[in-house]
Amino acid sequence: MKTKSKVLVGAFVAVCLSLAQQPTCTRCSATYVSAQELQAYTQRAIQNNIIDQQVRSVDLGKSQVGLGVVYRGKLDKPGPTAVAEHDLISEVYYVIEGSATLVTGPDIVGMQRRPATLRTVIEYNGPGNNGTAIRNGVTHQLKAGDSIIIPAGTGHLFTKIDDHIRYLMVRIDPDRAVPLKNEEQSKAYLASPAKKGGE
Repeated sequence: MKTKSKVLVGAFVAVCLSLAQQPTCTRCSATYVSAQELQAYTQRAIQNNIIDQQVRSVDLGKSQVGLGVVYRGKLDKPGPTAVAEHDLISEVYYVIEGSATLVTGPDIVGMQRRPATLRTVIEYNGPGNNGTAIRNGVTHQLKAGDSIIIPAGTGHLFTKIDDHIRYLMVRIDPDRAVPLKNEEQSKAYLASPAKKGGE
């Protein structure tokens, strides 16, 4: 009897372990983005004065992840409400070229809700706020090859951009705050007319 109990317990444990080890995204495909496509986003940004563009937004099972291309030109001082904060989406920057000064911190001065109708809110980084400054912020000198992780709820602003900065933006979206975007949608976006001064 004891042997039978041990066998049943062992089988139960094996089933539990196998269930616990299931992938969070079952039979999901990998998403490839070519350097040529990323360069097309950069050219669109430069030619049309667009800062931020979402290249992909992918379902990972328990979360979504977005990939953006950001191009910012020379900046001597930030605008009056340049602090950004995103409620639900964390961001990872990987700097491709250029250099800049970025300030981060959770204590945002003069917070104002970002309009829900903005393209960046709807398609890129979800709901959040702008602000006038960051109290007791941490200053980071970013250059090519650097990365920075900005958690949801943390304020961030560029206070100086030496000439320009171009970086990949990985957006971690566990609440699925923005819609998915696939390769076909990306191609359609790149083929569409761009609006001068941003989209």
